[in-house]
Amino acid sequence: MGDDSEWMKLPTDQKCEHKVWKARLGGYEEALKLFQRIEDEKSPEWGKYLGLVKKFVTDSNAVAQLKGLEAALAFIENAHMAGKTAGEVVSGVVTKVFNQPKARAKELGTDICLMYIEIEKAEVVQDELLKGFDNKNPKIVVACIETLRKALSEFGSKIVTLKPVVKVLPKQFESREKLVRDEAKLLAVEIYKWIRDALRPSLQNINSVQLKELEEEWVKLPSSPAKQTRFLRSQQDLKAKFEQQQAQGGDQSDREDEEEPAVAVDPYDLLEPVEILSKLPKDFYEEIEAKKWQERKAALEAVEALTKNPKLENGDYGDLVRALKKVVGKDANVILVAMAAKCLAGLATGLRKKFGTYAGHVVPTLLEKFKEKKLQVVQALQEAIDAIFFTTTLQNLSEDILAVMDNKNPSIKQQASLFLARSFRHCKQATLPKSVLKPLCAALIKQVNDSASEVRDAAFEALGTAMKVVGEKAVNPFLADLDKLKLDKIKECADKVELPGGKKGAGGGGGAAAEKKPAAKAPAEAPPKTSAPPKKTQAAAASKPSAAPPKKSKPAASGGKTKKASDEITEAEQSPEVCEDLAAGVLPGTCLQQLDSANWKERLASMEEFQRAVETMDKAVMPCQALVRMLAKKPGWKETNFQVMQMKLHIVALVAQRGQFSKTSALVVLDGLVDKVGDVKCGGNAKEALTAIGEACSLPWTAEQVVSMAFAQKNPKNQAEALNWLANAMKEFGFTGINVKGFINNVKTALGATNPAVRTAAITLLGVMHLYMGAPLRMFFEDEKPALLAQIDAEFEKMQGQAPPPPTRFNKKVAAEEEANEAEQQDEDGGGQDIMDLLPRTDISDKITSDLVSKIGDKNWKTRKEGLDETAAIISDAKFITANVGELPLALKGRLGDSNKILVQQTLTILQQLATAMGPGLKQHVKALGIPVITVLGDSKPNVRAAAMTTLQAWVEQTGMKDWLEGEDLADELKRENPFLRQELLGWLAEKLPTLRTVPGDLMLCIPQLYTCLEDRNGDVRKKAQDALPAFMMHLGYDKMNKATGKLKPASKDQVVAMLEKARAVMPAKPAAPAKSGGGGGKGSPEPSRAASASRSAPACEDAVDSKPDMKKGRGVPAKKPSSPPEESLPPPPSKAKQGNGSKNPPTKGKAAAANREKGPAAKKPAVKAVKDEEDKSGPMFIVVPNAKEQRIKEEKQLKILKWNFITPRDEYLQQLKAQMSTCLAKWLLDELFHSDFQRHVKAISVMIERLESESEATLSCLDLILKWFTLRFYDTNTTVLMKVLEYLKLLFAMLDRENYHLTEYEANSFIPYLILKVGESKDVVRKDVRAILGMMCKVYPASKVFPFLMEGAKSKNSKQRTECLEELGCLIKGYGMNVCQPTPAKSLKDIAVHIGDRDTSVRNAALNAVVAAYNVCGDQVYKLLGTLSEKDMSMLEERIKRSVKKTPAAPPKQAVTERPQREPPTNPNATIIRKPAQEDPNKLNHARQNAQHSETSIPKEFKLDLDTIEADMDRNRVYELPELIQHDLDWMMEPIPIPKLKTRPFGFHYDDLHYSTASTINFVISQVASSDINTSIQALAQIDEVLQQEDKAEVMVAHIDQFLIATVMQLRLIYNTHMANDQLDKKDLIKLYSCIICNMVSLFSMETLAKEASMGVLKDLLHSFVMLLLDSRVEDIEDGEQVIRSINLLVIRVLENSDQTNIMSAVLVLLQDSLVTGFSMSSELFMKCLWRLMRFLPDTINNINLDRILLDIHNFMKVFPKDKLKQLSSNLPHRTLKTLLHALVKYTGAKILDHMSMIENRNESDLEASLRRIVKLSGNLSGVKRDHEKDDRVSKAKASDILTEIFKKIGSKENSREGLTELYEYKQKYPDTDLEPFLKNTSEFFQIYVEKGLSLIESERRGYFEHVEPAVYYERLKILKQSCGLENTDREEDRGGDDEPLQQPAMSSLLSPKPSVASSTDMLQSKLSQLKESRELHQQEHNSRSPTQARSSSPNLDDLRKRLERIKSKRK
Repeated sequence: MGDDSEWMKLPTDQKCEHKVWKARLGGYEEALKLFQRIEDEKSPEWGKYLGLVKKFVTDSNAVAQLKGLEAALAFIENAHMAGKTAGEVVSGVVTKVFNQPKARAKELGTDICLMYIEIEKAEVVQDELLKGFDNKNPKIVVACIETLRKALSEFGSKIVTLKPVVKVLPKQFESREKLVRDEAKLLAVEIYKWIRDALRPSLQNINSVQLKELEEEWVKLPSSPAKQTRFLRSQQDLKAKFEQQQAQGGDQSDREDEEEPAVAVDPYDLLEPVEILSKLPKDFYEEIEAKKWQERKAALEAVEALTKNPKLENGDYGDLVRALKKVVGKDANVILVAMAAKCLAGLATGLRKKFGTYAGHVVPTLLEKFKEKKLQVVQALQEAIDAIFFTTTLQNLSEDILAVMDNKNPSIKQQASLFLARSFRHCKQATLPKSVLKPLCAALIKQVNDSASEVRDAAFEALGTAMKVVGEKAVNPFLADLDKLKLDKIKECADKVELPGGKKGAGGGGGAAAEKKPAAKAPAEAPPKTSAPPKKTQAAAASKPSAAPPKKSKPAASGGKTKKASDEITEAEQSPEVCEDLAAGVLPGTCLQQLDSANWKERLASMEEFQRAVETMDKAVMPCQALVRMLAKKPGWKETNFQVMQMKLHIVALVAQRGQFSKTSALVVLDGLVDKVGDVKCGGNAKEALTAIGEACSLPWTAEQVVSMAFAQKNPKNQAEALNWLANAMKEFGFTGINVKGFINNVKTALGATNPAVRTAAITLLGVMHLYMGAPLRMFFEDEKPALLAQIDAEFEKMQGQAPPPPTRFNKKVAAEEEANEAEQQDEDGGGQDIMDLLPRTDISDKITSDLVSKIGDKNWKTRKEGLDETAAIISDAKFITANVGELPLALKGRLGDSNKILVQQTLTILQQLATAMGPGLKQHVKALGIPVITVLGDSKPNVRAAAMTTLQAWVEQTGMKDWLEGEDLADELKRENPFLRQELLGWLAEKLPTLRTVPGDLMLCIPQLYTCLEDRNGDVRKKAQDALPAFMMHLGYDKMNKATGKLKPASKDQVVAMLEKARAVMPAKPAAPAKSGGGGGKGSPEPSRAASASRSAPACEDAVDSKPDMKKGRGVPAKKPSSPPEESLPPPPSKAKQGNGSKNPPTKGKAAAANREKGPAAKKPAVKAVKDEEDKSGPMFIVVPNAKEQRIKEEKQLKILKWNFITPRDEYLQQLKAQMSTCLAKWLLDELFHSDFQRHVKAISVMIERLESESEATLSCLDLILKWFTLRFYDTNTTVLMKVLEYLKLLFAMLDRENYHLTEYEANSFIPYLILKVGESKDVVRKDVRAILGMMCKVYPASKVFPFLMEGAKSKNSKQRTECLEELGCLIKGYGMNVCQPTPAKSLKDIAVHIGDRDTSVRNAALNAVVAAYNVCGDQVYKLLGTLSEKDMSMLEERIKRSVKKTPAAPPKQAVTERPQREPPTNPNATIIRKPAQEDPNKLNHARQNAQHSETSIPKEFKLDLDTIEADMDRNRVYELPELIQHDLDWMMEPIPIPKLKTRPFGFHYDDLHYSTASTINFVISQVASSDINTSIQALAQIDEVLQQEDKAEVMVAHIDQFLIATVMQLRLIYNTHMANDQLDKKDLIKLYSCIICNMVSLFSMETLAKEASMGVLKDLLHSFVMLLLDSRVEDIEDGEQVIRSINLLVIRVLENSDQTNIMSAVLVLLQDSLVTGFSMSSELFMKCLWRLMRFLPDTINNINLDRILLDIHNFMKVFPKDKLKQLSSNLPHRTLKTLLHALVKYTGAKILDHMSMIENRNESDLEASLRRIVKLSGNLSGVKRDHEKDDRVSKAKASDILTEIFKKIGSKENSREGLTELYEYKQKYPDTDLEPFLKNTSEFFQIYVEKGLSLIESERRGYFEHVEPAVYYERLKILKQSCGLENTDREEDRGGDDEPLQQPAMSSLLSPKPSVASSTDMLQSKLSQLKESRELHQQEHNSRSPTQARSSSPNLDDLRKRLERIKSKRK
């Protein structure tokens, strides 16, 4: 005892370390209680136990250890620092807990591991558990596997990393212990749930029997993916979403969730790489060259065995690949060729992207080898080339494929096409750009016409696959030369193609349908007669190949783009007869007759009629080909009269401009136009016609035709003028799509012409081309004569420094689409020098011989240098080379690592040379040669590093950055611990990344290495890493990078996170897409022009998102604003007509604008740009989205989005707001509002101020978002922005006041608290404006609701804020009276009085003034409200009150007279919801605020003073005499006055006339519902009923449900307390009022969306009012009163069914509790009936109920009514009701119900937890707890099923029926928990009744007779039988309250036996017979006596009823 007393005095932490186990046990128990009691997770108390937790779990005493585990679990769950103990504690659990025999210890150990995972320590736990897999004790291994399986099951594969688990899993299947193998099997099944077939490769080597068992288990698993059910502390948002989805139920949410884990796990990622290079035979390279094929075969077999490994370690496979390639290309033995191809396939499959380095060297050889005809070889080659395709891109292989497409061998062409077809299947639109597709399609089209059928079929298949993948619209332009038969064949092939994974191609019908809608809108929205294109979405742009006039939209809409484009390009040539018929249908008869007249005047008149007809003709009916053929009719283009010819040429231009002009029509007239282009008089018209044809048929095509026709003629003038026209057309159209190669030869011909005009025109054309192509253009003409070259150089010099002019004309067809797509591809690639592809290039692959390669790799450095010199010479001589350079890349790669640094530098110089010579083709060598250049950056010599950086920059200039950033190569380079390499590479990335708009996702792989560099030992590396952080963050985002820090050590994580925060502040914005100046300046533009273009587009470069739409918008006519783009499918706001100058321009000005545009010089481009920008902002700022605000309110209520509540705004709030505003705001305004530059905010607010009035309606529609954005600005420190914000807010609230708008709760809660923060600003001008806004606030939001916000603001630590809030509170009290004080005047004044003792003088004065204001309103009562004050505070208050009384002068009589008509402030604070400014005495309030200038009261004209007249009168010198006053006898005033009867008058005006907004109207009408005047209330209810009856309008009530129900409850109370007692009122009026209320309620609660909006408190009051009405005997006495009662019964059922089940159940529980306080009553019984009905709904509603809240209510109920107290009530029904409710909850939730007690602070206050555990235990749902009392004779489920099956077979047979029933009875007695439901549910009702009766008879026989039971039991039995026996009208009972609900619950079966027993199906079966023997009439009579809600119906056997009733009563006594 002495020892015990010693350790008992020790503190808890020391007890935990004591050597006596009892002391430790006591310490653990105290620690457990302490841990559960500490609320602050960062409390210093936790630190005392930080080092003791491991000892808790490793205690040597089993009893103490068990308690220690509980304490440790509590510590981990609650302590903030628990994560630090993860490693040691989990290690202790594995070694000391998992080997314990007690199941409880293992269970707690598992819980500890899972809790560590929950607090973000998954990796540590997983590592320790995996270590346990190797433990020698099989118990520990089993427990570790089981724990890991549970962790995976609950947290999912994203938290538990599967790769290390899968790695060690096969070993567990080899264990000798069966338990280990079984547990491993369960783990494998669990893993399979998450990753499916990705697990198979890792388990292929286990025992075949085990694998078969696993396969069987896997097949049984559900197809739906597994879901995470437990969440980390950082995943609370996911947890909330999961719980919400669980509550909602249904398949919809499940299907949505299936989308998330749709990303399948790649088996490749789970495998461990195998290193094979070192395992190659030592003599492999000699054997592979051996002369004997058997030796070569042996070498290949060794390699083939190694390459079968599914994943290979990265390394230098260059030599091996070269050796295999040589076998494929040169070995004569086809068997060896096939083996080598298989080896290459294995290498490509095992290395994946890392094999891409070698792909370019192998593919040409494989393609050439397809000449072999043996199937075995062809299949091996196909397998190899297909595997290689996945390691690289089609773009990198395209040149090699194109090289063999012209091969003479048909097998090669066939296999190349088939390879393309297979490759296309794995491409997407993004990975198959036009730059790649165009040359491939051209080559395939040639093969379509091949003589070999297999080649043609393969080409068709390839083209069909391409069409399936990218869609017809992308492929059709390349198929222009194919006839219809071949096109149909291609489409047929496309239909047959099946893409992998069931993906749909872009050519599906869905796309066409999507394109159709925007295209159809274009005609309606675009202004007529303009050449400006409408703004388009990408879909619209895709459906329409160019920025065509609106007139082209209609065919696109009707037939789709593809069909239209195809028809125009391949339009059939029409015969002369058909053309004449078509022309005769649209032209006057005289016109056609005079076309070929001999008289030129008649021909001229005919042309004039022709022109007028064309000008008025509808484009849809214009037969263009027929018209131009009529023009070409004799004399046609040989017309001799120049006037007629001019008119004819002009008509051609008109037809091309106005009609659907095809290339077929163009070919009819082009020859004649070219012939006239050099004519002095007609040349201008001819050029005009050519330009129009260029617009209609694309300039590239037209120019090609014109130049070829001109040079086919001998007329030099036509040639010169054609070139001049082309030079001018290029400036007008831009350079996009121009076929430079096609022009070069003609230009060279022109340069060699003898006519100087032709040469001059050619040089001028070259000058224009130089604007777009830059310096590379000169390379085409370097072979010209020096004199001519000098002239060309001089022309180029003139153009130097000039920027390409902006395009003023646009093609209507394919060219513009190609331009957009090519420009897009160019932007993505980042290269921008595709023009280099036009240069003639030399193939030097034949010069890269094996001897040269051997020289470069020689051991002697001099020989190596010779090889490099020869290589440099070859490249230099060739100037421009193709991408095919043989084995040179691999050879040069070896020299980059040369020990001789001179050779390294020489190699880098060659690589620079290679970059210039190869151009964009260099991309395919980035992986092979580019990445090794980065490695050289790590060289120790600065000059070598400088050379490497120069080389790197030269390469990037040609290739762009995309290829460098793809894959793991950069990450691998950063892994090298070389400080030089790291700092150079990071510096380079920091420079390049900010210039990119998009980057590959692989950049994320560099982040771990970047974080490592941030902590590098080298300071320069750390500096460069910090510089690179913002660049990485710009593309990856802060969230991703912050999340990546989770894998760092805690110390490192803190440092890195701090650096990320700094980088976030300086993160650059993404650059916008470069402006396409001149329509095509991107391709090969010289640097100066690029710079100029960039500088021009600088203002627009702030946004990277809408760059492409901006480019398209820029093509419009500057002088005229295009109509709304098709993408804005929303209707324009009503005020749109008032906005923007563009919308006011009449449509007829289109031509003039176009003419001005054509004449405008290029120098005016900046002005055009500015006008364009202004046009973009001239549309509506805010977009009205119907019901958007209501949807946002609903989503915030349902916690689908973040609630706008924060101390400082976090990034997620900003992103959420931006996403919400994106649908409601114009794009430009959104960009301005969320820009990082504050000046852009000021600019945006200024525009918002300007348009506030014109867009008032749209502003109101998104007011909540606007206010939220302004709350963010309150956190800005810039005063300029703040003042602009306040200026706007003042104007905004003034506008809201004028519009009679009232802020919603949602808007007010999101704005007012943040506005109040600024009331404490240090600057007076800010405080003044904020006070002014608060003053205006009370006009649009009830002052009583503003009051609590100010009270909260008065608690601030900022003394200025406290002062201003208190002053504002005083003003509100002074202006509105004491009713404004919420929640109560007493509480408010006490809180204000607290500040009287404040240290700050201004705060004290403000508090005193506020209390004085209250004193002035209510007098001495204020002292009572204030309560007890300190003596000092009371003395100050009394002094201030005295002074205020002295200072307050008596109000002059005039003032009193003036203010009398004004309404007093409303006495009910809630009534201010519907008040108007005039009701609030604004003059008085503003005087108190001393801010009268900010709130002007509008006075009706008839009440205004005529100040001019008054002033005029005052100026005159008049003497005013006072009139004589009449003396009146006032004694009569003292006589008593009889009080007249109160006469009410119905509300006479219509509310909609008074209130303009819906919300205010509804508020006003609802306020009338509670009116004391019955007629007013009825009218209001009728109006609301009108709204509720229309489903489309009922939604407006969503935000007003509580308000309406409160008003209804108030009216019901008014009727109950006042009207019913008033004998003067006609009771028919009351019945009418009741009817209106009931009708409204039924309508409301019939709509679930509205019913679920009712809150718990309101439902509680409503139900209470209904029950009071049901129990009101006065209602029965009124005529039709019973009908009211029945209607209320029906209404209660509706309320119970459709209300939110959590709210209604909570309300009923509270009502039941309140009613029982005074004892059991009729109201208690009715509330219990409501509860029983709600229990009936539980099977359907359990998932939607907030069980935590319901259990809290039950807990409170049981706390007030413990079990003993509940039994003391006069009826035991409440006790049974509560018990049944708990049974029902457990039945539908199982043991999980115990997890829903989180809201109960102290569970020991009631017996709830104990009751639940008892019920769970009895129901057998408590998992993990093994019952000690289970007996050995308990049969298994399978055996039980067999036994019961046999028993029921006997019952079903006639002979053995009795025997079967006896066996069933005995079986149920032995196993009472057995459920018979599965055996009875599929049988007939007759059979079920037979079984029930039989069991009951056996029971009665064995017991002798029914035991004595209480009459109440029979009563309950009868209630159960009520509906089942059909004794009365069940429908009517349902309508009138459902009194039978309580006893339909299964749990009430316990009432059928007087002895307490577990409710079971046997009891129910046994009771049925006894129930049938009870009297039906007795129940009817008994029930009528108990429930006033039952129908009053007489029974035929009244005497029998009375006798039975008396007998039961006598038994009770």
